[in-house]
Formats: sequence, C-alpha cells, structure tokens
Amino acid sequence: MIPLFYEFILYSFLGFLLEVLYARLLGRGRHGRKCLLFLPLCPVYGIGALAILHMPPLLQAHPAAIFIAGGLLATLVEYAVGATYLWGVGIRFWDYSRSPGNLSGLICPLYTLYWGLLAVMLVQRIHPALAPLFSQVPAELALLLFPLFAADGLISLWLLHRAGDPDSLMWYRAFQQSQEGTM
Repeated sequence: MIPLFYEFILYSFLGFLLEVLYARLLGRGRHGRKCLLFLPLCPVYGIGALAILHMPPLLQAHPAAIFIAGGLLATLVEYAVGATYLWGVGIRFWDYSRSPGNLSGLICPLYTLYWGLLAVMLVQRIHPALAPLFSQVPAELALLLFPLFAADGLISLWLLHRAGDPDSLMWYRAFQQSQEGTM
C-alpha cells in the first residue's frame, strides 16, 4: 500500500511539472498550475497514473491497447476529478469548452489522445525506470508525507470552496510580483 502512495505522490508531482512546462510552451506561464495550497502536486495525474498502471496485464502488453484503454481511463479520471471540483467545490481547474467534442468543458477528444500518448510512455518507459525506486523509499517517510498531503488537501478544498477560485491557492504571487518589481 505504501509504494502506491509514493507512486501517487511522484506522478502527481510529475504531472505538476508537465502542467508548468505545457503552460510555458503555450505562453501561459503566469497561470497557476497548482491544485494544492502548498505542495506542488496535481493529484489528477497521480490518480490517472495509478489507474493506468493497474490496467489488466493483457492491455499493458500492447502499445495500441495502452494508448486506447489508457487514454480512455485517464479521460474518465479527468472527468471524475473535474466534476468533483466543479459540482462539489464550485471551481474549475481546466476548461475545454472551446475544444470540439468537449463534455461540460471537463474532457475533450484532443486531450484523450494526449493521455493515450502519456499512458504509453508511462507504462513502457517511465514506470519501468522508476518502479525499482519505490520499494527503496523507507515506509516511515509515508508517516510524514501522508499527513502533510492530507492536511494540504483539506485546507486547499476549504479555501477553494470559500473563495470559489483556483487562484486562491497562489499565495506566492505577492512574492513573485515583489521580486519582479525589484528587477
């Protein structure tokens, strides 16, 4: 169970890095990419990665099956997480409403293709390279990480519900702006 938690944390962090990189490449670098108040994590990526990594071995043996099933599975996770945020807390972290074929602005076919590509990379390259490391992380670290993650998650949900805006998690913006003003 503990290695699953470590996988969730690592893939949530890698998802955060991917979001930041994607935003910078599209020239949207100033938009916040965090889903938690303090920890640099995007939990939707951690949940999606765990779902993909737990597909039946028969699917994981074929790149085309990984692409199709992984893309659909990640899209399902994205919809579930997006709907939970939207209807449970009243906020959106992403909006595909301008993309063709979108469903409630929460998912769209283009990103299903992206998730399929990421699923293939995850199953065939990324996870096999990282899997041996997870068993080497001391189990005691989870005793520190889990309460931090849980507290950050609960505080973040409360703040998001109260403010109704994902930008409420960007506490560091004032610091960034003061640094830019001194340059």
